[in-house]
Amino acid sequence: QVQFVESGGGLVQSGGSLRLSCAASKFTFSAYTMSWYRQAQGKERELVAHISNRGITSNYAASVKDRFTISRDNTKNTVYLQMNSLKPEDTAVYYCNAVPVRSWGQGTQVTVSS
Repeated sequence: QVQFVESGGGLVQSGGSLRLSCAASKFTFSAYTMSWYRQAQGKERELVAHISNRGITSNYAASVKDRFTISRDNTKNTVYLQMNSLKPEDTAVYYCNAVPVRSWGQGTQVTVSS
């Protein structure tokens, strides 16, 4: 079964930065588009960004565009999310997944204080 292990979350002040990592295993990572999602408390999970299988193209939700950068290292089966200029509304549990979606990992909590 596909596994995703997210890490790198934490508590940061507004305007700060974090870099999330997601290590994938038990599937052909380099063949798939990868995505980051987030779910704030009491809200539905939303797509934040995705990156093509070779990392050539990426797309972002309007709310994070120009602040977040998605990248990947196919030699390490890992996808990253660099988050800059963080805002309190970015507070959520962040998850990665493939396209199409597989089973979910435990996510990593990001909390941005004002």
